[in-house]
Amino acid sequence: MEYKKTALFSEHVLLGAKMVPFAGYEMPVQYSGISAEHEAVRLRAGLFDVSHMGEFMVKGDGAESYLQSITSNDITKLIDGKAQYACLTNDAGNIIDDLLIYRIESGIYMIVVNASNIAKDWAWMLKAKENAGFQVTLTDISEKTSLLSLQGPLATEILQKISSVDFNALSYYTFTKGTISGIKNILISATGYTGAGGYELYLDNVGAAILWRSILDAGAEQGLIPVGLGARDTLRLEMGYCLYGNDIDETTSPLEAGLGWITRLTKSFSGSAQLISQKNAGITRKLIGFTMIGRGIPRHDYEIRNKEGVKIGEVTSGTHSPSLANGIGLGYVATAYIHPGTEIDIIIRDQACPAIVSSLPLYKK
Repeated sequence: MEYKKTALFSEHVLLGAKMVPFAGYEMPVQYSGISAEHEAVRLRAGLFDVSHMGEFMVKGDGAESYLQSITSNDITKLIDGKAQYACLTNDAGNIIDDLLIYRIESGIYMIVVNASNIAKDWAWMLKAKENAGFQVTLTDISEKTSLLSLQGPLATEILQKISSVDFNALSYYTFTKGTISGIKNILISATGYTGAGGYELYLDNVGAAILWRSILDAGAEQGLIPVGLGARDTLRLEMGYCLYGNDIDETTSPLEAGLGWITRLTKSFSGSAQLISQKNAGITRKLIGFTMIGRGIPRHDYEIRNKEGVKIGEVTSGTHSPSLANGIGLGYVATAYIHPGTEIDIIIRDQACPAIVSSLPLYKK
């Protein structure tokens, strides 16, 4: 199989990155090592290439109504310059994808979707538009758009060196358009997938390599380093952020995944009636975070049992946490076992390894 390459592929190769297939792309999994890259983001700053993500433009007088009908959150709460986290749900109320919605201005939105779901989401959105006859235009700009993510406590200080944009004026989940290092019309978003603070920068592929090098140069004295998908996974897992394909998919509902806070059941959208029924009946399982007691690294699909040895669920994501120096994970368990402090066992190589249900985020600053 031939994998796609982002506009920064040659930059990663020059930096000695280990490249791996991911969501149809050749992506850097690590440069200097996952633990070192993870630590840099938590304590200083790290720069990610996440240009494999998908971006769709939604324009027209019916754009707000259209998005309101297919996503779980309340898009009428958005104003220009604000972003929103939401789910795209199917007719059963389960998760097609989780995504970000940016309101550029009235009638113009940008939707950011997971790389592995670009084709699926696009087909679903086109079908929803045609079925209901919404007056909107959809444009897939994924192939021509690059996305750099600068994360960490020193991100603002680094970007301020090479831009006149007032980064301190950007609160969480707000965005603006501006110039960085002479590159104009960059969408600068105060969002991220690490819990360390920072910015996501959307721009045309043409300027991506220049911006990448400029940011690395600007942050060199602060200890900024490039970071791969390996550390991105450990960082997000410490925060309890869901990964599509592991923790959420078309067999899980937002209520089961702990995403009730982005699921507005006072409005009508795809699968909302099913979700109301599920809420009224009560969910039978829920996504929890857990911390290992002693040694043992949990992995996807490992069995979760109660202390009597009865299977109560499965691990969806697991890793060694560099910040906590311990094994951590997420998994679905029967609702009797979701409370923090509950003792459980993770089955690792046929051995029952003790763990404890922990409140999210697992890493607390």
